[in-house]
Parts: sequence; C-alpha cells; structure tokens
Amino acid sequence: MTNNKLRVGVIFGGKSGEHEVSLVSAKNVMDAMDKNKYEIVPIGITKAGLWVSGSGVMQRLEDEAAMPPQLAARAGDAPRSLIPFLDDSLLSTSLKTGTAKNATLRDLDLIFPVLHGPMGEDGTVQGFFELADLPYVGCGVAASATAMDKALAKDIFKANGLPVLPHLTILRKTWQRQPETVIAEIEAALTYPVFVKPANMGSSVGINKVDNAAELRSALDEAAQFDRRLLVEQGIAAREIEVSVLGNEAPIASVPGEILPSREFYSYAAKYIDDASELLIPAPLTPAQSEACREMAVRAFQALDGAGLARVDFLMDKESGQIYLNEMNTMPGFTAISMYPKLWEASGISYSDLIDRLIELALERHAEKQQSNMANSEWRIDE
Repeated sequence: MTNNKLRVGVIFGGKSGEHEVSLVSAKNVMDAMDKNKYEIVPIGITKAGLWVSGSGVMQRLEDEAAMPPQLAARAGDAPRSLIPFLDDSLLSTSLKTGTAKNATLRDLDLIFPVLHGPMGEDGTVQGFFELADLPYVGCGVAASATAMDKALAKDIFKANGLPVLPHLTILRKTWQRQPETVIAEIEAALTYPVFVKPANMGSSVGINKVDNAAELRSALDEAAQFDRRLLVEQGIAAREIEVSVLGNEAPIASVPGEILPSREFYSYAAKYIDDASELLIPAPLTPAQSEACREMAVRAFQALDGAGLARVDFLMDKESGQIYLNEMNTMPGFTAISMYPKLWEASGISYSDLIDRLIELALERHAEKQQSNMANSEWRIDE
C-alpha cells in the first residue's frame, strides 16, 4: 500500500482467443477504479505469453492485436523468465518510461485479473496467485477451472439438482479416428438442431448451431480447433437469460437480463463485433420466473464454490417456459455492452461501486484463507 492507496495489478490480454475482449474489459475496469483509493499497475500478457508492464503496455498489446498473426508472434519473441514473478522484478519485460519504477511482487496489494478464456479464466493464473499468496479478484482455482469446462460444470449442476439440457461429451481424438461412430452416437441421443462447442472456451468462441449431419461434421471440426473435448448439446427455441452474482459465502443475485441476439444465437460476433444485439434489463419475466433464475444462479455459484463474481446464463424454452442452466462465466466481460455490470447498475450498484466491492471481496477471501493452517501437519515420516 502506498500513500494509503491499494496497489492493484490489473492483468489483461493473454494467449486465449479472447485476448482483444480482455483489453476492452480491462480499459473499462481501470477507468472505473477510484484513483483516490487505488494505484493501478497495468500488466499485459501478449499473445505470445510475454508479461509486460508500464505506461505503454495497453497500447503495445493493442498494436500487436492489430498485426497479422505472424508479426504478432515475432513481436513477443523477446527472452523472458519461465515464471513472471521468479525474481525481484514483477515482470520479465518492463516498458518503463521516464522515472517510472518497475513494480515488484511485494509491492502489490491485490491482483485484478481481467482475463477471459483459457490460460486466464480457467484456474491457471489463479493457481499462480495462490502460490504467490496474493489476494485476487474472482473465483478460486477449482471454481474457475470447473466453470470453464462446460461439460464438467453441467455434470456438477445436474448432480446438484439444477436443470441442464441433454448433452454428450466427445473427445477430439475419438472424433478424428471414428467420425462415423460419433455422428451415429449423437444422432441416436439427440435430435437436430444441436449446438456444438469446445468444452473449454468462453465468449461463444467455436460454437455453432447445426441442423444436419453435414453441418455437424463441420461444427465438430471447428470446435476441435479449440479444445480436446467437444460438447454437443440439444438445441431448443430459447430465450437467453443472464443473472449476475456477487459475493463469497453469502452471494447475491442481480435482476435477470435478456439478450435479443442480432444473429441466430448469441455468438462471439454478436457479443463483441457488432452491437446490434439488444439487452433487455430487467428481462420481461414473471415474478416467479425472475426469482427462479436468481435462485438457481446462486445455487450454481455455490455448487462450484464460486467467489467474488460470476455471470450465470440460462436458456428458457419459448414453448414450455422451462428454464435450463446453460453455463457460469467466472470472469464475465466488462465492456461497454457487457451484461454483468449493466445488470448490477439496474440492481442499484454503480460500476465504480461494483469494482470496490469486488476488491473488498478479494481481500475478505484472502484473509479467510489465512485462517487455514496448510503448512503444519501432524503427519511425518518416522526415521
């Protein structure tokens, strides 16, 4: 802490396909942070995996994101430590300007990881923060990893009595070696249309709706580019409902919101490339439907042992009104069109107050963790 300000490392970028989304989200988060309370240390991760910091880090990552992939890869080829916090310097490479000092690990009071997708939102960096004994915003290792794995998360939700749509999980190697068998298995268990998605991706990356076997083959091939496990899920004519969750042991749920996609479903392009999708906040639901979504959102959050924040997504059958839990996102977008902060604004929590609360929750969770004695044990090896 410096000058009574918390020194917060805001991490963004990363090696996932959601790199650009992370940059936009992080910009909004840093703009909303109260500069009288926080000293912000921007920390970028290039697409090549290089950790960089300094006043020019956001511009550097934006410039690299606009490059052709081959040039962007070469831009990140500078030597770097295997572990970013290995020595006294916070980062393997610094973009220091003027008299600015490079931060050290010991100087940071808290980490705010605005990272989306694999190698950021999936428990990997969360595990690193745990090893470093640093407070950080958001879910822990287990919740982050499980929520990112849509197939595993659905199994846990189902085991906890939460309704999910019928689905199958296919290994990429099985699809590549036995495509006809896989097609037959899917067609025996589900009816068209179905949705095909990588088990471990976010922001609707690699997701396709398919209506026949030919489209199914193409969709499985595309999903296999992103993950070794593929999820095939029963398609329905559905309304897309989302609820924001905030808290640790006693989480609260926002008012539900509804997405009216500009495309057939809320794809990656609909989320982040065009802004024609309409957000209805609050969602036009009956009081009973609204309460059911909020209650299930909290139950899903608790089932995965969530912490800090999450956005829980639902599908509501347009004909029957049945509500199905779709997925839980442990680091939802914070862009100008992102549902998570908008739902809290509609629930009475402003953007800046939301950031304050997330930081408070991170500090509370870290303090609670310190009560667990993990170092000492009565178990020993007798000589």
